[in-house]
Amino acid sequence: MPSSGTILLNCDMGESFGVWTLGQDEAVMPFIDQANLACGFHAGDPLSIQCSVALAVEHGVRIGAHPAYPDLVGFGRRHLSCSPAEVQALVLYQIGALDAFCRAAGTEVAYVKPHGALYNDLVSDDALLKAVLEACAAYRSGLPLMVLAQIDNRRERKLAEALGVPLLFEAFADRAYQADGHLLSRRLPGAVHHDSQRILSQALAIARGQSFPDCHGNRLHLKADSLCVHGDNPEALEVLRRLRLALDGRPA
Repeated sequence: MPSSGTILLNCDMGESFGVWTLGQDEAVMPFIDQANLACGFHAGDPLSIQCSVALAVEHGVRIGAHPAYPDLVGFGRRHLSCSPAEVQALVLYQIGALDAFCRAAGTEVAYVKPHGALYNDLVSDDALLKAVLEACAAYRSGLPLMVLAQIDNRRERKLAEALGVPLLFEAFADRAYQADGHLLSRRLPGAVHHDSQRILSQALAIARGQSFPDCHGNRLHLKADSLCVHGDNPEALEVLRRLRLALDGRPA
């Protein structure tokens, strides 16, 4: 968990597959605190997972499982009609797969952050959120789940407390938000920011507990433990470099 007043930086990583390379993992890893590593269902293969774990260990970065729906072709961004029992099992399966590589490297999975459509479905589906919480609780007592920071997270807190699962609340530097704190759908124009200065400004506002513009230009305020910059965003490296300097109190 972050210390009081300190926000962590996280990035979705380990998303290469076979001969296809995605992201800038080696360049990005030195600037982050948490690496959300693909577990093979939306991206990643055994060798890439092993290499990603080694890279995170080399830089002292905490490793999070990034489980997804079984949707390799759609990169895990398509909703699948999985039952809660299926979701509980597929999340548990993916945590275990990643943790095998972590244990072989002398570390362990530090938290769980669902990916893509599964992450989004947890915002409104109590049964699926409970299933993912149950997977965390079943795998290891005290294993945290990372969820979307919203205007009101009482629902998530209530379900998590019932199962004894700690929560990490996450905000996004490079995504557009709706007025309620939900992410603007990737199907809509402007859902992902590509201007590095805009991404940096939103990131610093969130990190400093300040408001920032939602997709309609109104002010939005979110309280977050961790801040995500997507590794497949071309601006990620420059933004993370400048953001790390700013958070460390050095000129960006």
